[in-house]
Amino acid sequence: MNSKNKIISIEEMLKIRSSISMDGKKLVFANGCFDILHVGHIRYMQDAASYGEFMVVAINSDVSVKALKGDARPYYPENERAEIISSIECVDYVIIFDDLNVSNLLTRIKPDFHAKGTDYTVDTVPEKEIMEKINGKVIICGDEKNHDSSKIIKRIEK
Repeated sequence: MNSKNKIISIEEMLKIRSSISMDGKKLVFANGCFDILHVGHIRYMQDAASYGEFMVVAINSDVSVKALKGDARPYYPENERAEIISSIECVDYVIIFDDLNVSNLLTRIKPDFHAKGTDYTVDTVPEKEIMEKINGKVIICGDEKNHDSSKIIKRIEK
């Protein structure tokens, strides 16, 4: 599949989710801004993908990145960030969302697993209760959180 074909709407993802469920396959959900991609992101996604047969990565839109990170961000527009993430082998689908958190997406998509990085514990994931309500599981993925886009940006600016 061409990586650009992996970038889909939320509505398309809902249709795909339905067929994944009917086939008894597991869907993993990962998310982030992915403004400056680093090895920690790759390790997070690869680890997350190992929990199911399909993985969707939700990328914060330009509007939501700006609201979360400040007016100077994002450095790359959402369509380019989505294309980069879609080119990663373990990623099956990419969606772009405007919300400041993924609660609405989790409620709608109902993934089997919600992957978060190692800066969280299962108990500190904000969406833990939502995942419990939809009978999903929170998983902590990737290596130790010592790769940080904000720190990389500060190093570059020096």
